Amino acid sequence: MKKVFTLGFLWVLLFLSGAGFAQDLSIKGKVQSADGYLPGASILIKGTSRGSTTDANGDFTLNTPANATLVVSFIGYKTVEIPVGSKTVLDIMLESDATQFNEIVVTALGIAREKKALGYAVQEVSGKTLTQARETNLVNSLSGRLAGVQVTNSNGAPGSSSRMIIRGASSIGSNNQPLFVVDGVPVDNSNFGSGTGIDYGNAAASINPDDVESINVLKGPSAAALYGSRGANGVVLITTKSGKGTKGIGVSFNSNTAFESPFRLPKWQNEYGQGAKGLFSYVDGAGGGRERRRR
Repeated sequence: MKKVFTLGFLWVLLFLSGAGFAQDLSIKGKVQSADGYLPGASILIKGTSRGSTTDANGDFTLNTPANATLVVSFIGYKTVEIPVGSKTVLDIMLESDATQFNEIVVTALGIAREKKALGYAVQEVSGKTLTQARETNLVNSLSGRLAGVQVTNSNGAPGSSSRMIIRGASSIGSNNQPLFVVDGVPVDNSNFGSGTGIDYGNAAASINPDDVESINVLKGPSAAALYGSRGANGVVLITTKSGKGTKGIGVSFNSNTAFESPFRLPKWQNEYGQGAKGLFSYVDGAGGGRERRRR
């Protein structure tokens, strides 16, 4: 009788221990990269549909079996698999994946989309590529780097204007240049004074190529539909650098100098906002915003 009782007691202990091992573990962890926390990262239990996502601070909580494997992924970073074992706290570090970054492009209104999911043509030029040319005018840096884009420089003088046309001219009399959008702000890139034989330059000449993070060119009416009639000739989206990819203080220096004596200096008005050709005209929309001579 005593032996039967002992065997029964051992079976109960084995059952309880097995039930204990079968219980889920409450896992807490943080997902981050070399640049900081990764909010919205996906954490899935391998082989199941159970999972969680990280909050604004990169933290997550998930109940998993003790022998489970977590699959952690985030756009632009390499996916990793982590065995849980008996751990209850995880500190997960993801490495950036350059091949995935090349598939993400900026579309209309600054929305990031996967390039393969778009139904229209979008091309991107990185800031590193732009600085290789060392052009004073940003538009000249795009010459020969985009399919279907024609760049024409009026002359080689410092501050001279450059013209950009996407997929050929669509009109004989009007301006065929695309709409330039710098960090969400539309910019008129018309050539000032082109009809008078004097080149006053255009808006793109005032943008420093070293300050540009990326340029995305939206081709055709479908890509630029959100910008209305102003985007009929295409849209050039310019995103400037924000310093988010660096830690601490860093200094980079380069110099490019050119000299020329100007024939005539334009007189700009600084009182009003944007109007004709990017400037507020004095009376009826003519004059390109320059000061009118009094008789």
